[in-house]
Amino acid sequence: MTEGTNVIEGLYYSKEHEWARVEGDVVVVGITDFAQHSLHEITFVEISEAGTVLNAGDECGLVESMKASSELYVPISGEIVEVNAALEDAPEIVNESPYEKGWMMKVKPSNLDEELKNLMDSKGYSDFIAAL
Repeated sequence: MTEGTNVIEGLYYSKEHEWARVEGDVVVVGITDFAQHSLHEITFVEISEAGTVLNAGDECGLVESMKASSELYVPISGEIVEVNAALEDAPEIVNESPYEKGWMMKVKPSNLDEELKNLMDSKGYSDFIAAL
């Protein structure tokens, strides 16, 4: 299943198949290439609103496809400061560009340094999905 799955270096990964990229004082969050491949054609994305405060591991949305439905979990604690509005009308962007245009939300972290230690680097995530 991991054949051809793109895992980007420099990102942090959760066991729930979300990725996190630190950009200044915010963290951009999305689902991994592995997750979007598993779901196939994504037809709907719902994300908690900007202003929502979440703890790491909290459910923060839903991704639906023709094949399945999957909850989204925030990999770090903080406040959602922006949601990718483009996904409302074009959820397939997640399939086409899961690490760039298909990002889900931006979070202003509350405990970043400590929580990044709980996430995997690209090698750890590659090993994790290879074992699935």
